[in-house]
Amino acid sequence: MSDRTPAGRFLDAAIGLLHRVRDEEADSVAAAGALLADTVADGGRLFAFGAGHSSLAAQDIVYRAGGLALMNLLAVPGVVGVDVMPATLGSALERVDGLASAVLDSSPARAGDALVIVSLSGRNALPVEMAMNARALGLKVIGVTSVAYATETTSRHVSGTYLKDHCDLVLDSKIAVGDAELALDHVPAPFAPASTVVTTALLQAVMATAAATLADRGIEPPLLRSGNVDGGHDWNGRILEQYGDRIFYRH
Repeated sequence: MSDRTPAGRFLDAAIGLLHRVRDEEADSVAAAGALLADTVADGGRLFAFGAGHSSLAAQDIVYRAGGLALMNLLAVPGVVGVDVMPATLGSALERVDGLASAVLDSSPARAGDALVIVSLSGRNALPVEMAMNARALGLKVIGVTSVAYATETTSRHVSGTYLKDHCDLVLDSKIAVGDAELALDHVPAPFAPASTVVTTALLQAVMATAAATLADRGIEPPLLRSGNVDGGHDWNGRILEQYGDRIFYRH
């Protein structure tokens, strides 16, 4: 019997979305994993960027047990999360023209690297310009977004384009505009967002594909282990030392 409590309905909605991305985005996930594996094999570096709550999914694949040690967070001061005060400043900065260019120009990112850009709506100036400028610098760009926003909202970038329009590969999270899975007659607004659950799962699927692809090619994937298991710190120390010139979260 179906659980019709708000908790049960939300979990059912999240599971449904995960089933959709598993079935409908399989080819894109495989291609994105292969792109990251190619970058690692060719000596490139990996970066991830997200603004606001989209940054949560980007952070989840950086310095993560079971993840690739080479994934670095491309941080933009003020938009990494809700730690900035006031929190609304982060939303305002996403609409500032030129910020992405300044960040990329001062970052270690260079031609031959890969950048994952997470933006649920993909409509603000920051993710759009981040993708445009990264590709101009010679980076490969993987966008993780809800394609529905491009048909149901207006772009906030002067070009009238969205993140999805400036990527080598796009992963569609299938999240509905508004990012709220539940509605009740006596609640005045829709609620229960699922974008973090789905986007994080999508990216972990990509990372798993990248690691397995490297192994299939006879290349040991530079994986991190949990520091809470015996031998984890020693293992990580070896990996961080071996790939130190491609890891930037230690400096």
